[in-house]
Amino acid sequence: MESLITAAARALAAGDPLGALNRVALRNDAPSLALRGIAMAQLGDLAKAKSLLRSAARAFGPREAVARARCVVAEAEIALVSRDLNWPEKTLAAARATLERHGDLANAMHAGHIEARRLLLLGRADEAGRTLGDLGPFPLAPASQVARELVVAGIAIRQLRTKDARAALGRAARAARLAGIAALTAEVERTSLVLDTPAARLITRGEERPLLLEQIEDLATSAALVVDTFHHSVRRQDIIVPLGTRPVLFALARILAQAWPADVSREALITAAFQARHLDESHRARLRVEIGRLRAKLRPLADVTATKQGFALTPRKSRQVLVLARPVEEKHAAILAILSDGEPWSSSALALALGASARTVQRALDELARSNKVQSFGHGRARRWMTPPIPGFPTTLLLPGPLLKT
Repeated sequence: MESLITAAARALAAGDPLGALNRVALRNDAPSLALRGIAMAQLGDLAKAKSLLRSAARAFGPREAVARARCVVAEAEIALVSRDLNWPEKTLAAARATLERHGDLANAMHAGHIEARRLLLLGRADEAGRTLGDLGPFPLAPASQVARELVVAGIAIRQLRTKDARAALGRAARAARLAGIAALTAEVERTSLVLDTPAARLITRGEERPLLLEQIEDLATSAALVVDTFHHSVRRQDIIVPLGTRPVLFALARILAQAWPADVSREALITAAFQARHLDESHRARLRVEIGRLRAKLRPLADVTATKQGFALTPRKSRQVLVLARPVEEKHAAILAILSDGEPWSSSALALALGASARTVQRALDELARSNKVQSFGHGRARRWMTPPIPGFPTTLLLPGPLLKT
């Protein structure tokens, strides 16, 4: 019977969950339950997979700490794929330590990859990089190498290091071919699309054009004055003026930059910055005050000069003014950006990733649902939200998914 367990494990490692189930589907011993759980996860039935893995963890004896730790790692991976970002970190860390202590370095490394992937989903790219760095240069099987390189690529993408991202994706593609798992190859290809998909819009002199990530990266060394709507800042090379806590000042800076080199009328500035429907002298007085504050903030980079009609932006040590805008700008663009990976997210996971309250996120989801931009399924804590997948930030699932029909 142990030969069936070994054969099932080899089938799973080769990305053949049906082959594994053919060998252990009717068995209820602890190793078979664990293998069935992993097979169901690879087939996409995550709820059943989680149940089987928990049953396997309970079935393993007190002396089988490594087997129980492997079940914990597999459950953590299912939580990651399910976007259950509230899954206990300490439980995974303890399982990883147990695996390291007993010499199961391959699964300990896999646990580290899951930790890094979770941090990446939460936008903590620096911490994800440190987690990978702590894992050391342990040699990996091709499938595990793909998982690692996809995380490396995801970190590089978020840090706008496109050359490093392409290099990591190249290594991932080679490892996927060696692994011979079609789902991994497809995942690498989907992630690679990010580098060839417009990620922003560049607005200057009244015209706009799409930008790839490489072109966004080049703006960091450009001598142009850039109004960055992603980070709500105005910058030129290493000089950065953050305006994230001053939304009125940023709105004024953006409309002046979009009109450059022309000026903007006082009425247009008041309407855009203050959302005022009826203008009066109090608005004009407030505009003078806010322009004075903006002029003081931008002094290292530009001046805001008065004209007959209104005000104009005059850059210092630069001959070009650019506005870096999001590909899609609407009230809840951040939520749509996360959901664009095509995976189902809970409202609590979205709140955690966005750093917002669950109530705020739920109101936004309800509003998006009314406009048919997102859809939900399930009820209560099992409710998940998703949108049809479009090119965007990579999903980079660490569990191979079901094979697509061709």
